Parts: sequence; C-alpha cells; structure tokens
Amino acid sequence: MFYIYYGNDRKRISAEIKKVLGEGYEIFDGENLSIQDLVNICEGVSLFSEKRKILIRDLTPTRKDEGSKDAPGLDYYAELLKHLDTPHTIVIFETNTSKKKSFTEFKKAKGVKALKFDESKPKRIFEAADLAFSDGKAAVKIISECEDENDPYMFVGLLTAKLCSKYGYRRGNREKQALLSLAQLDMLMKTSRIDPWVLVKGFIMRNQGL
Repeated sequence: MFYIYYGNDRKRISAEIKKVLGEGYEIFDGENLSIQDLVNICEGVSLFSEKRKILIRDLTPTRKDEGSKDAPGLDYYAELLKHLDTPHTIVIFETNTSKKKSFTEFKKAKGVKALKFDESKPKRIFEAADLAFSDGKAAVKIISECEDENDPYMFVGLLTAKLCSKYGYRRGNREKQALLSLAQLDMLMKTSRIDPWVLVKGFIMRNQGL
C-alpha cells in the first residue's frame, strides 16, 4: 500500500505519517535514490519481517537534469506504477509537486491513497457535504476545487451522517433507498477502477433532493 502526502501543512502531514507508520520505520531520501533502489524498496524484505514500513522524502527530483535525454530514469513515479502490489506500507512525503503525467496517474491508482495538506486553503469539504442533496452542482464544484486534499471515503461517511441526521428515526422506503444508494456507492468505490471522486460526483448529481 502506498500513501502520498503533499502540500505546505507539514504539521498535519507529520501527524498522518505517524498515524500510518507508527514507530520504527525506515527513511529514504528520494534525491539519493536510483530507479533500482526503488525496485529494491518495493520488492525487498528486511531481516526481521516480510512487510516493511517505509518513508520516502521527495521523489520529485530538483536536479537540473530531470527529464533530459541523458537522464530518462528520473521519472520515479512511472517506475512505482509497476509496483503497486508491494506488500510493504510505503509513505511518500513530497515537497516538490511533480507535473509529470506519471505523478497524476500514480495519485489516482488503485492501492494508492493521496492526500494534499495545504494550510493556505480553507477546508471546504464540509460545505460540499451540506450542499450535496440540495445543490448538487455547487457541491460538485467545491469538491473539484479541494478533492486533492480530502479523502472520498471520508466524504461518503459525511454524507451518510447527514442523511441519518436528517431522517432521524424515520425509516420509510424513501429513507431506506437513500441509505442503500450510499452503501452501493461505497462498495463501488472499493471495487471499481474508476476514480472514487468521479463516482462521488456522479452520485451527487443523480441524487439531489434526497
């Protein structure tokens, strides 16, 4: 499983790293890694366990030769896309966001949880949840602006809590169908190769007025 955290809110990123990796994890500096080093990290085992906990700092090179004809191997995320089935827990902390296509593909790949923590942007995801069933178009617009820094599964949990609060103890056919639709969305997000946020936005546009 891969986790990739990026943005300028280092305090929140550090907290997330500790939450995922706990204590006693390995640390690598991406600037000093070769492509073969990445392969070894993804496929190798330690002396004490087949599953490793690893933190990699910055896989987006700042070197001047990035992307040059003499250094085609510097596209690290293209290589990582070949190793999404790694048994290890690998967290990547990026301070230099790549504009490469492979970086975007990696963030959206199955087996990767990507979150952006940017303290310069207000957290608007709760506003999107409030609007989801009354003004779907506005909710989808907000989500599109802040989806990189939020978890789609957490957002579905927010929607479920909103509906349960709205319905209270009422459990008629309409209420049951609404909650069933959310459960189906959650299952589809976990089994489909489609970007989870695409599924969430489609659900919102189909279910305004629940």
